[in-house]
Amino acid sequence: MEVLFHLWFEIEGGKIIMATNETLKNQLSQQNQKQVPANQLGLKGLMNTPTMKRKFEEVLHENANAFMSNVMTLVSNDSYLAESEPMSILSGALTAATLNLGLDKNLGYAYLVPFNTKNKQTGKWERKAQFILGYKGYIQLAQRSGKYKALNVIEVYEGELLSWNRLTEEFEFDPNGRQSDDVIGYVGYFELLNGFKKTVYWTKQEIEAHRIANSKDKEKTKLSGVWATDYNAMARKTVLRNMLSKWGILSIEMQEATTSDEKVQQIQEDGNIISETEVEENTTMKTAEVINEADSDSDSLNQTDLFDTKNPPLE
Repeated sequence: MEVLFHLWFEIEGGKIIMATNETLKNQLSQQNQKQVPANQLGLKGLMNTPTMKRKFEEVLHENANAFMSNVMTLVSNDSYLAESEPMSILSGALTAATLNLGLDKNLGYAYLVPFNTKNKQTGKWERKAQFILGYKGYIQLAQRSGKYKALNVIEVYEGELLSWNRLTEEFEFDPNGRQSDDVIGYVGYFELLNGFKKTVYWTKQEIEAHRIANSKDKEKTKLSGVWATDYNAMARKTVLRNMLSKWGILSIEMQEATTSDEKVQQIQEDGNIISETEVEENTTMKTAEVINEADSDSDSLNQTDLFDTKNPPLE
């Protein structure tokens, strides 16, 4: 079982200092100190602690102050995000800093998106900030790896798709055949320096199936977060992430980004950032159904159908 780091701060001589749980235990007998839980300091208080400033300086060096200032501006301009747990905002920001990606919404490299989650210990709902990597962020990281000759993902509008062979990956595209503004799918492509090429195509229905299956909202069909504000950007990111994680070359930086994407981050005692363990709660129990041997054989054949459009490739 992983032991997560609970941050506490002490006020001593008018100066706020960070301490671990063990340090606090050793100092409980000192009456001239007052312990303050991290969640009572607020985001600005956490940002101003020497330990957090040092942590950002370690990864961003002289750009640390500018980055932290941008985070504060981002939060102050988003009332919904401002109500999120401060440590989740700080951890998500530190993840973006580690990847050297800005959190400006206009850039589209990475986002901090608030969402409600149920605390499994208290049973209460809490609002936390989730780190989300944009499709432009994936492209940035791929470019830094120096392994890719070409990389792109675009929308396909009605009339542009002539044919698509999922086996041979032959994609016939007519950029002049657009008949309307209706997007029917998304196509991704990359070529490595060693000559390896890959093309993938997702229909709009496959994108929707993926989005709903991975939605953390109570109303899973409802658009929220970046899906609501920039649907095409999230759809492109979905295609790109799936394609790169399955067939691309992932640098250490890209691997870290992929595992951190769309998760709430926490800071451990050693300073490393990890993703919170997510467990789906299911309060309803269903009696197991008896499966006939004949039905089992039929189901087995269906499951081997790699090109079943009702079961799109999920991450």
